[in-house]
Amino acid sequence: MGFASWMAYRYLTAKKDKFLAVINGVAIAGIAIGVAALIIVIGVMSGFDHELREKIIGANAHVLVERETGLEPYAALQDKLKVLPGVVAATPYIHGNVFLESGRKAASLILRGVQPQSEGSVTRIDQYLAHGAIKNLKPDEAVIGSQMASFYGLRVGDDMTIIAPASGMAGDAWRYHFKVAGLFTSGMYDYDRNLVLVDLRKAQEIFHIGTDTVTGIGLKLRDPQAAGALKKNIYDLTGFSFSVRTWMESNSNFFAALQLEKFAMFIILILIVLVASFNIISTLIVTVTGKVRDIGILKAIGASKGMVGRLFMWQGLVVGMLGTFWGFTGGVGLSLLLKKYQFIRLPQDIYYIDHLPVLVQASDVAAIVGAAMLITYAATVYPAMKAADLEPVEALRY
Repeated sequence: MGFASWMAYRYLTAKKDKFLAVINGVAIAGIAIGVAALIIVIGVMSGFDHELREKIIGANAHVLVERETGLEPYAALQDKLKVLPGVVAATPYIHGNVFLESGRKAASLILRGVQPQSEGSVTRIDQYLAHGAIKNLKPDEAVIGSQMASFYGLRVGDDMTIIAPASGMAGDAWRYHFKVAGLFTSGMYDYDRNLVLVDLRKAQEIFHIGTDTVTGIGLKLRDPQAAGALKKNIYDLTGFSFSVRTWMESNSNFFAALQLEKFAMFIILILIVLVASFNIISTLIVTVTGKVRDIGILKAIGASKGMVGRLFMWQGLVVGMLGTFWGFTGGVGLSLLLKKYQFIRLPQDIYYIDHLPVLVQASDVAAIVGAAMLITYAATVYPAMKAADLEPVEALRY
Protein backbone atom coordinates (compact mmCIF):
# COMPACT_ATOMS: atom_id res chain seq x y z
CA MET A 1 0.00 0.00 0.00
CA GLY A 2 1.45 3.38 -1.08
CA PHE A 3 1.50 6.53 1.02
CA ALA A 4 -1.43 8.15 -0.81
CA SER A 5 -3.66 5.08 -0.55
CA TRP A 6 -2.73 4.61 3.13
CA MET A 7 -3.65 8.20 3.96
CA ALA A 8 -6.92 7.85 2.03
CA TYR A 9 -7.72 4.76 4.10
CA ARG A 10 -7.02 6.66 7.32
CA TYR A 11 -9.31 9.52 6.30
CA LEU A 12 -12.11 7.12 5.38
CA THR A 13 -11.88 5.13 8.61
CA ALA A 14 -11.45 8.08 10.98
CA LYS A 15 -14.09 7.62 13.70
CA LYS A 16 -14.08 11.17 15.07
CA ASP A 17 -15.54 12.74 11.92
CA LYS A 18 -19.07 11.28 11.89
CA PHE A 19 -20.39 13.89 9.46
CA LEU A 20 -17.99 12.79 6.70
CA ALA A 21 -18.80 9.15 7.48
CA VAL A 22 -22.51 9.87 6.88
CA ILE A 23 -21.77 11.66 3.59
CA ASN A 24 -19.55 8.77 2.47
CA GLY A 25 -22.31 6.30 3.37
CA VAL A 26 -24.87 8.27 1.35
CA ALA A 27 -22.50 8.36 -1.64
CA ILE A 28 -21.87 4.61 -1.41
CA ALA A 29 -25.61 3.89 -1.11
CA GLY A 30 -26.44 6.12 -4.08
CA ILE A 31 -23.93 4.42 -6.35
CA ALA A 32 -24.98 0.96 -5.11
CA ILE A 33 -28.66 1.67 -5.84
CA GLY A 34 -27.82 3.02 -9.29
CA VAL A 35 -25.60 0.08 -10.25
CA ALA A 36 -28.07 -2.49 -8.87
CA ALA A 37 -30.98 -0.85 -10.71
CA LEU A 38 -28.96 -0.82 -13.93
CA ILE A 39 -28.00 -4.50 -13.66
CA ILE A 40 -31.58 -5.59 -12.91
CA VAL A 41 -33.24 -3.47 -15.61
CA ILE A 42 -30.69 -4.29 -18.30
CA GLY A 43 -30.94 -7.96 -17.27
CA VAL A 44 -34.72 -7.83 -17.70
CA MET A 45 -34.39 -6.13 -21.10
CA SER A 46 -31.83 -8.73 -22.21
CA GLY A 47 -34.14 -11.44 -20.87
CA PHE A 48 -37.04 -10.13 -22.95
CA ASP A 49 -34.83 -9.98 -26.02
CA HIS A 50 -33.50 -13.53 -25.54
CA GLU A 51 -36.86 -15.05 -24.56
CA LEU A 52 -38.69 -13.58 -27.53
CA ARG A 53 -35.89 -14.54 -29.93
CA GLU A 54 -36.09 -18.13 -28.73
CA LYS A 55 -39.88 -18.24 -29.03
CA ILE A 56 -39.86 -16.64 -32.48
CA ILE A 57 -37.12 -19.00 -33.69
CA GLY A 58 -38.94 -21.97 -32.15
CA ALA A 59 -42.24 -21.29 -33.89
CA ASN A 60 -40.75 -20.26 -37.25
CA ALA A 61 -38.02 -21.32 -39.64
CA HIS A 62 -34.73 -19.44 -39.56
CA VAL A 63 -35.00 -18.53 -43.26
CA LEU A 64 -38.12 -18.35 -45.46
CA VAL A 65 -37.81 -18.74 -49.24
CA GLU A 66 -40.98 -17.60 -51.02
CA ARG A 67 -42.27 -16.33 -54.35
CA GLU A 68 -45.37 -14.21 -54.94
CA THR A 69 -46.88 -16.72 -57.36
CA GLY A 70 -45.91 -19.70 -55.19
CA LEU A 71 -43.16 -22.27 -55.54
CA GLU A 72 -43.89 -24.84 -58.26
CA PRO A 73 -42.56 -27.49 -58.37
CA TYR A 74 -41.15 -27.14 -54.86
CA ALA A 75 -39.55 -30.57 -54.28
CA ALA A 76 -36.53 -29.95 -56.54
CA LEU A 77 -35.85 -26.55 -54.96
CA GLN A 78 -36.18 -28.02 -51.49
CA ASP A 79 -33.53 -30.64 -52.27
CA LYS A 80 -31.14 -27.93 -53.53
CA LEU A 81 -31.68 -25.73 -50.49
CA LYS A 82 -31.06 -28.59 -48.06
CA VAL A 83 -27.48 -29.08 -49.24
CA LEU A 84 -26.42 -25.43 -48.85
CA PRO A 85 -23.63 -24.92 -46.25
CA GLY A 86 -25.07 -24.34 -42.78
CA VAL A 87 -28.56 -25.66 -43.59
CA VAL A 88 -29.71 -28.47 -41.29
CA ALA A 89 -33.23 -29.14 -42.58
CA ALA A 90 -35.92 -27.78 -44.93
CA THR A 91 -39.69 -28.08 -45.02
CA PRO A 92 -42.42 -26.70 -47.33
CA TYR A 93 -45.38 -24.75 -45.99
CA ILE A 94 -48.55 -22.98 -47.06
CA HIS A 95 -49.64 -19.80 -45.34
CA GLY A 96 -53.02 -18.10 -45.60
CA ASN A 97 -55.95 -16.47 -43.82
CA VAL A 98 -59.10 -18.38 -42.93
CA PHE A 99 -62.02 -18.05 -40.52
CA LEU A 100 -62.98 -20.22 -37.59
CA GLU A 101 -66.71 -20.73 -37.31
CA SER A 102 -67.77 -20.52 -33.68
CA GLY A 103 -71.49 -20.36 -33.00
CA ARG A 104 -72.88 -17.57 -35.15
CA LYS A 105 -69.54 -15.79 -35.43
CA ALA A 106 -66.50 -16.23 -37.66
CA ALA A 107 -63.08 -15.17 -36.29
CA SER A 108 -60.07 -14.52 -38.53
CA LEU A 109 -57.16 -16.93 -38.09
CA ILE A 110 -53.88 -17.85 -39.76
CA LEU A 111 -53.74 -21.32 -41.28
CA ARG A 112 -50.40 -22.94 -41.91
CA GLY A 113 -50.17 -26.09 -43.95
CA VAL A 114 -47.16 -28.15 -42.88
CA GLN A 115 -45.50 -31.35 -44.01
CA PRO A 116 -45.86 -33.57 -40.91
CA GLN A 117 -42.71 -35.62 -41.60
CA SER A 118 -40.33 -32.63 -41.84
CA GLU A 119 -41.97 -29.80 -39.86
CA GLY A 120 -40.55 -31.00 -36.53
CA SER A 121 -37.00 -30.89 -37.92
CA VAL A 122 -37.28 -27.16 -38.74
CA THR A 123 -39.44 -25.74 -35.92
CA ARG A 124 -39.91 -26.75 -32.28
CA ILE A 125 -43.62 -27.36 -32.63
CA ASP A 126 -43.29 -30.93 -31.28
CA GLN A 127 -41.73 -29.55 -28.09
CA TYR A 128 -44.68 -27.19 -27.66
CA LEU A 129 -47.33 -29.89 -28.12
CA ALA A 130 -49.04 -31.07 -24.94
CA HIS A 131 -50.67 -33.98 -26.75
CA GLY A 132 -49.70 -36.03 -29.79
CA ALA A 133 -46.95 -35.36 -32.33
CA ILE A 134 -46.96 -33.27 -35.49
CA LYS A 135 -45.56 -36.18 -37.56
CA ASN A 136 -48.76 -38.14 -36.88
CA LEU A 137 -51.03 -35.37 -38.16
CA LYS A 138 -53.76 -36.67 -40.51
CA PRO A 139 -55.48 -34.72 -43.33
CA ASP A 140 -58.69 -34.31 -41.32
CA GLU A 141 -56.91 -33.19 -38.15
CA ALA A 142 -55.70 -29.79 -36.93
CA VAL A 143 -53.33 -28.58 -34.21
CA ILE A 144 -54.29 -25.32 -32.52
CA GLY A 145 -52.80 -23.04 -29.87
CA SER A 146 -53.76 -23.35 -26.21
CA GLN A 147 -55.02 -19.76 -26.09
CA MET A 148 -57.32 -20.41 -29.04
CA ALA A 149 -58.60 -23.58 -27.41
CA SER A 150 -59.30 -21.74 -24.17
CA PHE A 151 -61.03 -18.84 -25.93
CA TYR A 152 -63.33 -21.00 -28.05
CA GLY A 153 -63.78 -23.82 -25.53
CA LEU A 154 -62.08 -26.45 -27.68
CA ARG A 155 -60.40 -29.61 -26.42
CA VAL A 156 -58.49 -32.48 -28.01
CA GLY A 157 -60.99 -34.63 -29.92
CA ASP A 158 -63.49 -31.78 -30.52
CA ASP A 159 -64.66 -30.85 -34.00
CA MET A 160 -63.97 -27.42 -35.50
CA THR A 161 -65.04 -25.76 -38.76
CA ILE A 162 -62.73 -23.68 -40.94
CA ILE A 163 -64.15 -21.30 -43.54
CA ALA A 164 -61.92 -20.44 -46.50
CA PRO A 165 -62.58 -18.22 -49.56
CA ALA A 166 -63.30 -20.19 -52.71
CA SER A 167 -61.67 -19.69 -56.08
CA GLY A 168 -65.03 -19.37 -57.80
CA MET A 169 -67.67 -16.68 -57.45
CA ALA A 170 -67.13 -13.70 -55.16
CA GLY A 171 -68.70 -14.17 -51.79
CA ASP A 172 -68.71 -17.95 -52.10
CA ALA A 173 -66.89 -19.89 -49.39
CA TRP A 174 -66.08 -23.45 -48.42
CA ARG A 175 -66.38 -25.07 -45.03
CA TYR A 176 -63.84 -27.65 -43.89
CA HIS A 177 -64.30 -29.80 -40.80
CA PHE A 178 -61.35 -30.85 -38.63
CA LYS A 179 -60.83 -32.76 -35.44
CA VAL A 180 -58.54 -31.09 -32.88
CA ALA A 181 -55.56 -33.48 -32.67
CA GLY A 182 -53.32 -31.45 -30.37
CA LEU A 183 -52.76 -28.22 -28.48
CA PHE A 184 -49.46 -26.34 -28.54
CA THR A 185 -48.15 -23.66 -26.20
CA SER A 186 -45.28 -21.69 -27.71
CA GLY A 187 -45.42 -18.91 -25.12
CA MET A 188 -46.10 -16.34 -27.85
CA TYR A 189 -49.67 -15.12 -27.39
CA ASP A 190 -50.19 -14.22 -31.07
CA TYR A 191 -49.25 -17.73 -32.20
CA ASP A 192 -51.12 -19.53 -29.42
CA ARG A 193 -54.25 -17.45 -30.11
CA ASN A 194 -54.36 -17.25 -33.92
CA LEU A 195 -52.40 -20.10 -35.54
CA VAL A 196 -53.90 -23.35 -36.89
CA LEU A 197 -51.67 -26.12 -38.26
CA VAL A 198 -53.04 -28.62 -40.79
CA ASP A 199 -51.59 -31.15 -43.21
CA LEU A 200 -49.94 -29.63 -46.30
CA ARG A 201 -52.16 -31.54 -48.71
CA LYS A 202 -55.29 -30.34 -46.94
CA ALA A 203 -54.04 -26.74 -47.07
CA GLN A 204 -53.50 -27.10 -50.82
CA GLU A 205 -57.11 -28.21 -51.11
CA ILE A 206 -58.37 -25.35 -48.92
CA PHE A 207 -56.55 -22.67 -50.92
CA HIS A 208 -57.22 -24.40 -54.27
CA ILE A 209 -53.63 -24.78 -55.42
CA GLY A 210 -51.88 -27.68 -57.08
CA THR A 211 -50.20 -30.53 -55.26
CA ASP A 212 -46.79 -29.33 -56.49
CA THR A 213 -47.28 -25.76 -55.25
CA VAL A 214 -46.50 -24.25 -51.82
CA THR A 215 -46.19 -20.75 -50.40
CA GLY A 216 -42.56 -21.21 -49.45
CA ILE A 217 -39.84 -23.39 -47.98
CA GLY A 218 -38.56 -22.92 -44.44
CA LEU A 219 -34.93 -23.62 -43.55
CA LYS A 220 -33.34 -24.47 -40.23
CA LEU A 221 -29.70 -23.41 -39.84
CA ARG A 222 -26.94 -24.77 -37.67
CA ASP A 223 -26.34 -21.22 -36.44
CA PRO A 224 -29.42 -18.93 -36.51
CA GLN A 225 -27.19 -15.86 -36.40
CA ALA A 226 -25.71 -16.85 -39.78
CA ALA A 227 -29.07 -16.40 -41.52
CA GLY A 228 -28.06 -13.06 -43.04
CA ALA A 229 -24.87 -14.49 -44.55
CA LEU A 230 -26.82 -17.37 -46.13
CA LYS A 231 -29.10 -15.04 -48.12
CA LYS A 232 -26.48 -14.42 -50.82
CA ASN A 233 -26.00 -18.17 -51.37
CA ILE A 234 -29.76 -18.64 -51.68
CA TYR A 235 -30.09 -15.79 -54.18
CA ASP A 236 -27.20 -17.23 -56.19
CA LEU A 237 -29.15 -20.49 -56.33
CA THR A 238 -32.69 -19.22 -56.92
CA GLY A 239 -32.29 -15.82 -58.55
CA PHE A 240 -33.86 -12.55 -57.47
CA SER A 241 -37.41 -13.45 -58.46
CA PHE A 242 -37.65 -15.15 -55.06
CA SER A 243 -38.15 -13.48 -51.69
CA VAL A 244 -35.68 -14.58 -49.00
CA ARG A 245 -36.43 -13.41 -45.46
CA THR A 246 -34.50 -14.26 -42.31
CA TRP A 247 -36.09 -14.51 -38.89
CA MET A 248 -34.27 -11.28 -37.97
CA GLU A 249 -35.74 -9.39 -40.94
CA SER A 250 -39.24 -10.72 -40.31
CA ASN A 251 -39.12 -9.21 -36.81
CA SER A 252 -36.65 -6.37 -37.38
CA ASN A 253 -38.90 -3.58 -36.07
CA PHE A 254 -39.63 -5.56 -32.94
CA PHE A 255 -35.98 -6.24 -32.10
CA ALA A 256 -34.93 -2.70 -33.04
CA ALA A 257 -37.50 -1.35 -30.55
CA LEU A 258 -36.15 -3.65 -27.86
CA GLN A 259 -32.57 -2.52 -28.49
CA LEU A 260 -33.62 1.12 -28.41
CA GLU A 261 -35.47 0.61 -25.13
CA LYS A 262 -32.47 -1.16 -23.63
CA PHE A 263 -30.14 1.69 -24.63
CA ALA A 264 -32.60 4.32 -23.37
CA MET A 265 -32.94 2.57 -20.00
CA PHE A 266 -29.14 2.38 -19.71
CA ILE A 267 -28.83 6.13 -20.31
CA ILE A 268 -31.68 6.99 -17.92
CA LEU A 269 -30.46 4.79 -15.08
CA ILE A 270 -26.81 5.77 -15.47
CA LEU A 271 -28.02 9.22 -14.42
CA ILE A 272 -28.65 7.74 -10.96
CA VAL A 273 -24.95 6.88 -10.73
CA LEU A 274 -24.12 10.34 -12.07
CA VAL A 275 -26.22 12.01 -9.37
CA ALA A 276 -24.58 9.80 -6.74
CA SER A 277 -21.19 10.91 -8.01
CA PHE A 278 -22.02 14.48 -6.95
CA ASN A 279 -22.08 13.13 -3.39
CA ILE A 280 -18.48 12.02 -3.93
CA ILE A 281 -17.56 15.52 -5.17
CA SER A 282 -19.21 17.18 -2.19
CA THR A 283 -17.60 14.68 0.20
CA LEU A 284 -14.13 15.33 -1.19
CA ILE A 285 -14.63 19.10 -1.18
CA VAL A 286 -15.70 18.97 2.46
CA THR A 287 -12.74 16.72 3.23
CA VAL A 288 -10.30 19.05 1.45
CA THR A 289 -11.76 22.06 3.29
CA GLY A 290 -11.45 20.28 6.64
CA LYS A 291 -7.95 18.95 5.95
CA VAL A 292 -6.30 22.17 4.77
CA ARG A 293 -3.90 22.09 7.69
CA ASP A 294 -3.01 18.45 7.04
CA ILE A 295 -2.38 19.23 3.37
CA GLY A 296 -0.09 22.12 4.34
CA ILE A 297 1.91 19.89 6.71
CA LEU A 298 2.20 17.13 4.09
CA LYS A 299 3.48 19.57 1.49
CA ALA A 300 5.85 21.18 4.00
CA ILE A 301 7.53 17.83 4.71
CA GLY A 302 8.00 17.10 1.01
CA ALA A 303 4.73 15.67 -0.37
CA SER A 304 4.36 16.49 -4.07
CA LYS A 305 1.26 17.81 -5.82
CA GLY A 306 0.75 14.43 -7.44
CA MET A 307 0.88 12.62 -4.10
CA VAL A 308 -1.69 14.95 -2.51
CA GLY A 309 -3.95 14.67 -5.56
CA ARG A 310 -3.74 10.87 -5.54
CA LEU A 311 -4.62 10.86 -1.82
CA PHE A 312 -8.03 12.43 -2.42
CA MET A 313 -8.50 10.63 -5.69
CA TRP A 314 -8.03 7.32 -3.91
CA GLN A 315 -10.54 8.37 -1.28
CA GLY A 316 -13.18 9.04 -3.92
CA LEU A 317 -12.34 5.86 -5.84
CA VAL A 318 -12.70 3.71 -2.73
CA VAL A 319 -16.18 5.17 -2.16
CA GLY A 320 -17.02 4.47 -5.79
CA MET A 321 -15.62 0.92 -5.67
CA LEU A 322 -17.55 0.11 -2.50
CA GLY A 323 -20.78 1.45 -4.02
CA THR A 324 -20.14 -0.42 -7.27
CA PHE A 325 -19.33 -3.65 -5.41
CA TRP A 326 -22.50 -3.57 -3.30
CA GLY A 327 -24.54 -2.55 -6.34
CA PHE A 328 -23.03 -5.41 -8.33
CA THR A 329 -23.71 -7.89 -5.52
CA GLY A 330 -27.28 -6.69 -4.96
CA GLY A 331 -28.13 -6.38 -8.65
CA VAL A 332 -26.81 -9.79 -9.66
CA GLY A 333 -28.31 -11.42 -6.56
CA LEU A 334 -31.79 -9.99 -7.14
CA SER A 335 -31.59 -10.83 -10.85
CA LEU A 336 -30.78 -14.46 -10.08
CA LEU A 337 -33.67 -14.62 -7.59
CA LEU A 338 -36.05 -13.20 -10.23
CA LYS A 339 -34.78 -15.71 -12.77
CA LYS A 340 -35.08 -18.72 -10.46
CA TYR A 341 -38.40 -18.11 -8.71
CA GLN A 342 -40.23 -16.03 -11.38
CA PHE A 343 -42.42 -14.40 -8.72
CA ILE A 344 -43.36 -11.48 -10.99
CA ARG A 345 -46.09 -12.57 -13.40
CA LEU A 346 -47.02 -10.70 -16.60
CA PRO A 347 -50.24 -10.52 -18.66
CA GLN A 348 -49.42 -12.79 -21.59
CA ASP A 349 -51.62 -10.99 -24.11
CA ILE A 350 -49.60 -7.79 -23.64
CA TYR A 351 -46.02 -9.00 -23.09
CA TYR A 352 -46.23 -12.30 -25.08
CA ILE A 353 -44.76 -14.20 -22.11
CA ASP A 354 -46.21 -14.99 -18.69
CA HIS A 355 -43.25 -14.16 -16.41
CA LEU A 356 -40.53 -11.55 -16.07
CA PRO A 357 -37.48 -12.93 -17.93
CA VAL A 358 -33.98 -12.12 -16.68
CA LEU A 359 -30.68 -12.71 -18.48
CA VAL A 360 -27.56 -11.35 -16.78
CA GLN A 361 -24.85 -11.10 -19.42
CA ALA A 362 -21.19 -10.60 -18.49
CA SER A 363 -20.78 -7.94 -21.20
CA ASP A 364 -23.70 -5.89 -19.83
CA VAL A 365 -22.44 -6.13 -16.24
CA ALA A 366 -18.91 -5.19 -17.34
CA ALA A 367 -20.26 -2.12 -19.19
CA ILE A 368 -22.28 -1.04 -16.14
CA VAL A 369 -19.39 -1.52 -13.71
CA GLY A 370 -17.00 0.23 -16.11
CA ALA A 371 -19.38 3.19 -16.55
CA ALA A 372 -19.84 3.50 -12.77
CA MET A 373 -16.09 3.48 -12.13
CA LEU A 374 -15.46 5.97 -14.95
CA ILE A 375 -18.05 8.37 -13.51
CA THR A 376 -16.54 7.90 -10.02
CA TYR A 377 -13.07 8.65 -11.33
CA ALA A 378 -14.29 11.79 -13.11
CA ALA A 379 -15.93 12.95 -9.86
CA THR A 380 -12.60 12.83 -8.01
CA VAL A 381 -10.61 14.94 -10.47
CA TYR A 382 -11.71 18.45 -9.49
CA PRO A 383 -11.45 18.07 -5.67
CA ALA A 384 -8.08 16.30 -6.04
CA MET A 385 -6.75 19.12 -8.26
CA LYS A 386 -7.92 21.76 -5.77
CA ALA A 387 -6.16 19.93 -2.92
CA ALA A 388 -2.98 19.52 -4.98
CA ASP A 389 -2.89 23.26 -5.83
CA LEU A 390 -2.90 24.39 -2.18
CA GLU A 391 0.35 26.13 -1.23
CA PRO A 392 1.96 25.06 2.10
CA VAL A 393 2.33 28.64 3.34
CA GLU A 394 -1.28 29.57 2.58
CA ALA A 395 -2.56 26.32 4.10
CA LEU A 396 -0.59 26.70 7.35
CA ARG A 397 -1.38 30.42 7.70
CA TYR A 398 -5.03 29.66 8.47
